[in-house]
Amino acid sequence: MAQGRLTISSKNYSSWSLRGWLLCKMGGLDIVEERVDIDDPDNRQELLLLSPSVLVPRLVHDGVTVWDTLAIAGYVNEIAPGAGLYPGDRVARAHCRAISGEMHSGFHNLRSALPMNLKTRHKKFKIFSGARPDVERVKTIWTECLEKYGGPFLFGSRPTVADAMYAPVCTRFRTYAVELDPLLTSYCETIFGWPLMQEWTEGALAEPDEIIELEVEF
Repeated sequence: MAQGRLTISSKNYSSWSLRGWLLCKMGGLDIVEERVDIDDPDNRQELLLLSPSVLVPRLVHDGVTVWDTLAIAGYVNEIAPGAGLYPGDRVARAHCRAISGEMHSGFHNLRSALPMNLKTRHKKFKIFSGARPDVERVKTIWTECLEKYGGPFLFGSRPTVADAMYAPVCTRFRTYAVELDPLLTSYCETIFGWPLMQEWTEGALAEPDEIIELEVEF
């Protein structure tokens, strides 16, 4: 398969970069990572030349340019249908698409209240009232999937697009000490034990400490 390039931001702070990276890796794409610090004016201008919307992740592969995590998911699924990014069952596949889309377009209060930061762990953290419904909705989604499809991932024995979309939320819940019941704790531990997540986390921990915490969701 042709080698591609994936433009990403900070591994410690950028949940969208993590999602795009997971999707590419799940599909077995041979990619080279290109890191862009959006806070640097020169790099921001460079990214503007790559993508008018200044969004990461951005995949260039085999003559195709695609950005936006769900668009990347669709592209990877087309070129690697055997990778199982979506469940094989039609009903489960529709369910997977629905909750992935919900993560993609919603949960704005959760994002702002609990920004991704893999290097930080709070023993206690007070979540403001506006974000609590988002947290409870995520818990409901996870519980329904795990009970219906049997775990350990959201749609059964192997990770899908949905797990890539919700993996950063697992890290947020760990960072900010969000209380979870045993079923959801087990799911988060499954995500943390996922070799791809371990690889990404190692890269995040190796980033320079002087990186300024991103205040916006990239």
